[in-house]
Amino acid sequence: MGAASSRLEKALGEQFPEGERYFGLENFGNTCYCNSVLQALYFCVPFREQLLEYYANNKSASDGEENMLTCLADLFSQISNQKKKTGVIAPKRFIQRLKKQNELFRSYMHQDAHEFLNFLLNELVDILEKECKANKETPQNSSSNKSSNGPINGQPNGSHKEPETTWVHKCFQGILTNQTKCLRCETVTDRDETFLDLSLDIEQNSSITSCLKNFSSTETLNAEDKFFCDKCCRVYKKHRKE
Repeated sequence: MGAASSRLEKALGEQFPEGERYFGLENFGNTCYCNSVLQALYFCVPFREQLLEYYANNKSASDGEENMLTCLADLFSQISNQKKKTGVIAPKRFIQRLKKQNELFRSYMHQDAHEFLNFLLNELVDILEKECKANKETPQNSSSNKSSNGPINGQPNGSHKEPETTWVHKCFQGILTNQTKCLRCETVTDRDETFLDLSLDIEQNSSITSCLKNFSSTETLNAEDKFFCDKCCRVYKKHRKE
């Protein structure tokens, strides 16, 4: 591995990004699905910076309970603080926590990377939202205090409260607009849905732009897929995603 690391550094030469670290993750028996997602998240710079900031602000809390968020933050901190530019790290603590948290990942069978990503992001959001709620309920926290895992937008006082928005949402959440148009009266109806990921049909030798274009293409709804138009009481409609 030392020789391989040297070859990588020599190949990149002056193009090696300053302060960047390229570390492989040890496989603990078909955990490549996990390692590939962790690598992708580590090189998502906005996410990595937020996670390292969270780690710096919370590592002094000795009474904190270990969870997926703390284990991931610890792993990213280990990688970013390595003196060498390349090498290998064993994400043992994270894998152990993952198997303890979800029985689906306890076996040595191959798992779906996308399914793991969905689980991880939702788990991180759940932890951050609970921490934010706990901080708000703590008397000594004044309204001027801001936690690194707190909501991006402040919530107004009142009985109705919008869901908390965490930095995970800021990095990954988007809005999908489903637009439906009646072919008779041309009434257009929009429905917005939030998402943390999109499942695209990938065609051979195609670009991401092309896949997104196909995803948002217009389709005519027929037979049982038709929608009922409240304005003209017809059911023939077109449907598209944006």
